[in-house]
Amino acid sequence: MAASEENSTLFPIFVLTLMALPLVPYTIVNLFGAFKKKAAKINCQCSVCVRSGKYHKSIFKRISNFSTYSNLTLVLLWVVMAVLVYYIKHISTEVQIFEPFSILGLEHGASDSEIKKAYRRLSIQYHPDKNPDPEAHSYFVEYISKAYQSLTDPISRENFEKYGHPDGRQGLQMGIALPQFLLNIDGASEGILLLGIVGVCIILPLTISVIYLSRSSKYTGNYVMHSTLAAYYHLMKPSLAPSKIMDVFIKASEFMDIPVRRTDEEPLQRIFVLVRSELNLDLKNIRQEQAKFWKQHPALVKTELLLQAQLTRETAALSPTLQRDFRRVLELAPRLLEELMKMAIIPRPPVGHGWLRPAIGVVELTQSVVQAVPLSARKAAGGSSEGYAPFLQLPHFSEAVVKKIARKKVRTFQDFRDMTPDEREDLLTQVAGFSNSESHDVEMVLKMMPSVTIDITCETEGEEGIQEGDIVTMHAWVTLNRGNGLIRALPHCPYFPFDKEENFWLLLADSFSNDVWLSQKVSFMDEATAIIAVSKTIQESKEGSGASAREINVAVKEAIEKVKNGSRLVMGKFQAPADGNYNLSSFCLCDSWIGCDAKSNIKLKVMKRSRAGTRSGLTADETPAMEDGIEEDEEEEEDDYESEYSEDEEDTKETKSKGAVANGSAHNKGSGSTSDESGSEAD
Repeated sequence: MAASEENSTLFPIFVLTLMALPLVPYTIVNLFGAFKKKAAKINCQCSVCVRSGKYHKSIFKRISNFSTYSNLTLVLLWVVMAVLVYYIKHISTEVQIFEPFSILGLEHGASDSEIKKAYRRLSIQYHPDKNPDPEAHSYFVEYISKAYQSLTDPISRENFEKYGHPDGRQGLQMGIALPQFLLNIDGASEGILLLGIVGVCIILPLTISVIYLSRSSKYTGNYVMHSTLAAYYHLMKPSLAPSKIMDVFIKASEFMDIPVRRTDEEPLQRIFVLVRSELNLDLKNIRQEQAKFWKQHPALVKTELLLQAQLTRETAALSPTLQRDFRRVLELAPRLLEELMKMAIIPRPPVGHGWLRPAIGVVELTQSVVQAVPLSARKAAGGSSEGYAPFLQLPHFSEAVVKKIARKKVRTFQDFRDMTPDEREDLLTQVAGFSNSESHDVEMVLKMMPSVTIDITCETEGEEGIQEGDIVTMHAWVTLNRGNGLIRALPHCPYFPFDKEENFWLLLADSFSNDVWLSQKVSFMDEATAIIAVSKTIQESKEGSGASAREINVAVKEAIEKVKNGSRLVMGKFQAPADGNYNLSSFCLCDSWIGCDAKSNIKLKVMKRSRAGTRSGLTADETPAMEDGIEEDEEEEEDDYESEYSEDEEDTKETKSKGAVANGSAHNKGSGSTSDESGSEAD
């Protein structure tokens, strides 16, 4: 009985220990991460972002941000631990040691007559015939009778006086810390125990499995519906113009699930009037076009109007209910656009290449949604293929301000970025009428904008050249620099109500054939993960080439240092096409900034495979290239695709490729492009 009570008493301590072992270190790690994030300010500090309240954490916003499933579960577990600690501290049950003399009210060494006298006295008080109380009966049987028997039996008394227990020397006793109702299995408790075992071991796992399977059958790992991916895959076309990407984007099933109310009709009509010029309606048949627009599915009409309200910054006309739907649309937009991008660059038969033109259109739409810039602002104007769209992402800028500074020969965004800070301040204060604080905001945002460079090589591992059918490995170092020295940062986007991380898409493509040979998403937000990945990649690459342990360590250290300085390694493999010269382009497209994309040209030479299966040598005409290792490319036309938001124009300038061909392998180091050399393909 005493052992059973002791085990039952230790059960809360046992549960508390099991909870504390994982909970305490997990909480410490989360708190450390939260304080680390709070210490490093990676968001924009300009006055526009401050006034937007996007990063201002009010008490209600802090509670809302904290109220995630994981955080609430963490708090609940700590509450349970606190209750257990309080219960253990104030527990009333104490394990009583069996002490016969104390039970009978005698001192050690009492005589037999004193023992019998004490027993008779207690029997009158606790015997069932004298006291009908059940507790008295239990006390008499469990304690008084046992104490009397242990002291009247000579052997038991000798054992007690010698070893402290009537049964003699006691060995090590072990028990299990379980509650009393589990240790005493009888009628009622047995049913409860059975129900508990069935519920915890069978019903609960089965319920969780059903919920998980029903959800996983509907959503992908990126929380995008399978029906959405199917629609995007079938609607994506190789010739899809960037201006038509919006029509595909709004076909997501997630947008179709947003309710359409009768009360939304009037505010949507007001928004339609405000954004009508952005809807690509034929002005010659405006009435028919408007009627056709409103005959679409109501969810499609609502989604497109809400997106256009974001692009044109006409959100003041939204009703409170539409404001909630508007935030929902913008919350879904980043991951849906990412999946749409994957559908554009996914390898398609027969050659297994993605499509460049729609991929660029998806990135352009993503940039416009994040920066709240209308698609019409991307039309080429004033010598800039991006139009005045890059200027509109700067604080306090408008189309009127762009026209004012254009009179001072600042016609492109790159011209504006190339100016010194003093020159920009004079231009903005004297020409545009900015105050000193407003020009300071502009300077702050310009320092936040990334500048990207690409160092890319394509080669066949272990061979001197590239032959048709070879597996070609691409190594690309993408390096990011900012004026403020940050690597990990959130973009300036005060009109986008959610935190948005910068992502880059590296594409190796043939602009002429519209083929994307390789694609990879690049992020600069997680340095630790990048270090682990680059260390593993470099080590495996060097081991495969037979390098020594010292050479591997040196190469890994150099790669880690590059990552810490703002570089990321991107690797990919593709099969070499038929023999010939290929003028490829590498694009590094940013999904958060307009005019910060990078592009470089690379010339890939593929040699014909010999009949014997050996590598054919170079001809006499190619000997100088083999000796020098570098061959300058001829002047090439700019690009094959202009942004569909731009009007057809003649090329204003020609670019010179810095690509190289050496023994059939290609190498290129490209710098970050200006706004005229962005992923809009109007470079």
